[in-house]
Amino acid sequence: MNENDVMSKSTSRREILRGAGAMAGASLVTVGASLSSASFAQAQEPPSKGVWKFAECALLLVDYQPEMLRAVRSETSSALIELNVRFLIRAAKAFGVPVILSTVGVGGKVNSPTVQAIADELPGTTAIDRSTMDAWEDVNIRSAVEKTSRKRLVFAALWTEICLAYQIIDALRDGYEAMFIVDAVGGLSQVAHETAIRRLIQAGAIPNTSRAMIDEWFRDWKTPQGTEYRAISAWYGSELQKLAGASGSMGG
Repeated sequence: MNENDVMSKSTSRREILRGAGAMAGASLVTVGASLSSASFAQAQEPPSKGVWKFAECALLLVDYQPEMLRAVRSETSSALIELNVRFLIRAAKAFGVPVILSTVGVGGKVNSPTVQAIADELPGTTAIDRSTMDAWEDVNIRSAVEKTSRKRLVFAALWTEICLAYQIIDALRDGYEAMFIVDAVGGLSQVAHETAIRRLIQAGAIPNTSRAMIDEWFRDWKTPQGTEYRAISAWYGSELQKLAGASGSMGG
């Protein structure tokens, strides 16, 4: 092997190494670009942190009908669920939060309309009746939500594992943020209720309670909303006492 052959082979090795390095570099660039794209996509997702302001929210109440309330077998009693829904409605009205009310199967004579105590809190509001278990599949529901121009949706519905879960999962898919009120909903059993809550949290929805939601909305006693809250909170406390007295009488 002469000197020229040695130099030629050395040159070939360098070219091969340069080629391999270039391929590796290209692969790293591709991976880096993929990671950057993923990070960018995540950055574009709606935020799920931070407290919610009443001016950002709409309240969706779905299927608070006698048949559904009677069938609740999870932790929060039907009577307390009903009271907590009324509490939410009063706060929403005081703070200017749009309220969307829906029922299922009333037109088809499958179920009864909204329970009277809840309906009485929304005079002049017509429930959007539908046939689907998933309220989000109803064009009238989606249209009502779009008209509010609110992207943060607070949900309460019966039952947790069906009419609450389905609509929230679809709303999240469509780019909305979702918070649900755990003590204003109920399931056909405690395990069904708890399983649905886990499913919703895994999907990206945020759990809350009725009082915590209302306190999160107003947050400042010096605001007009704080003044409104005093009256609403006093009413709620009185109703809770009545409910506790009624429960004690039945227990005795």
